[in-house]
Amino acid sequence: MNSVVMMGVAGCGKSSAGAAVAQLLGLPLVEGDEFHPPSNTEKMRQGIALTDVDRSEWLHALGQELQRHPTGAVLTCSALKKSYRDGLRSAAPGLRFVFLDIPPATAHARVTARAGAHLFPPSLVNSQFATLESPVQEPLVLHLDATLPLATLSAQAAQWLQAGVLPRTIPSPRSTPL
Repeated sequence: MNSVVMMGVAGCGKSSAGAAVAQLLGLPLVEGDEFHPPSNTEKMRQGIALTDVDRSEWLHALGQELQRHPTGAVLTCSALKKSYRDGLRSAAPGLRFVFLDIPPATAHARVTARAGAHLFPPSLVNSQFATLESPVQEPLVLHLDATLPLATLSAQAAQWLQAGVLPRTIPSPRSTPL
């Protein structure tokens, strides 16, 4: 079993879905937020968007952590840019990504609902969408609708990971014609 990154903007459900997928597959969960250096954490708490330079040390640490799990792990990481994903791929060949795609209004509502309980403030949600480079056309990426129930998301991701390379998008209720 290779490692997988549960990715997407703040509020997409990376942590919840990642924990569920890790449990279903019997893999360790690596919570990406725990690897931010204190300077990044402080910037986010102050509502300051992180830059590529800010994220470089963090992404390097995540790559090292993936290497510490040669039999596989589930990593939660926004992985917003292709260059970030490519760096993680270099650290862990065969790395797969589950892109939890969410509408901006839903992401904002979710982040607002957890305000105070999480280091990421609602004021930064728009910057995540501005930074996001969709991974949909990249190899080894599964595109899921993040508004699906957690049990559905985790089951679909686990099934895809267990079966190998399957379709890159699982139809969502939003995109299914009536």
